[in-house]
Amino acid sequence: MTHSPEITDEYRYYLLRRRLAEDLILRAFRGLRREGIEPILIKGWAAARNYPAGKTRFFGDIDLAVSAADYPKAKDVIAAAGQEMGGIDLHRELRHLDTVDWDRLFSSSETVPLDGENIRVLCAEDHLRILCVHWLIDGGERRDRLWDIVYAIQNRPIQFDWSKCVDVVSETRRYWIIAAIGIAHKYSALDLHGIPFADEARTLPSWITKCLEREWDRNVELRSLASQLRYPGGFIRQLKKRIPPNPIQATINCDGDLRSRTRIGYQIRDMAKRFLPVVKDISAAIVEKQH
Repeated sequence: MTHSPEITDEYRYYLLRRRLAEDLILRAFRGLRREGIEPILIKGWAAARNYPAGKTRFFGDIDLAVSAADYPKAKDVIAAAGQEMGGIDLHRELRHLDTVDWDRLFSSSETVPLDGENIRVLCAEDHLRILCVHWLIDGGERRDRLWDIVYAIQNRPIQFDWSKCVDVVSETRRYWIIAAIGIAHKYSALDLHGIPFADEARTLPSWITKCLEREWDRNVELRSLASQLRYPGGFIRQLKKRIPPNPIQATINCDGDLRSRTRIGYQIRDMAKRFLPVVKDISAAIVEKQH
């Protein structure tokens, strides 16, 4: 016998937020399609589809990816729509999230119905890979987002092809996926039964678990330094969060190997890559404040 989820105030609020997000998704897809642009929705709403009834999966911006050729026009369409499409985070293909060719991703994508509109999403194999990489890019900061990975695996389709998920990228990136799944197993009780690399996923490098547990104990959400200029305490906390850089985040940002013996080289390179953009953001914020 199945039971309906308990309707709490939090769940009512979640359903309202989800409905508002779905309205935005519909406006965006319809608006872009009128201009001959076919987007793919990633993360957020697509990840929430895997969650069981009664489980909340809040999300902010709606992430849409379009081809490199369509990106300039899509950007103009969204800008022209103003508030009607406010909250759309437009991606020029998948950028740093994946290395698989866009045409291949698009040809494997599928559509799911939403209020009479077919919403295009990545196939289950490609989307799981994206969810794993995105979680690592954030340095594992959001422990709750491990459930995206857990439910994507628990509710994968019968015909799910693990080779299509992990064997289409470099060996380095392949291990990123395995490590993220191993982390979901260790900290969110993901059942690894039926996963061909289960033994490898169970054997995480010890530095990864130390990094994650330190990050969660600190419990400081990453914010831009420019946004904290008016809050000295917050600015200092954000500096401490960045120095030294989160070793998981630094490794991923440098396209590095999570199995390498040291993180120092990646952390130095990561700081160097971030330095000028951070200085520009802070400078712009100071100029804006003066005006």
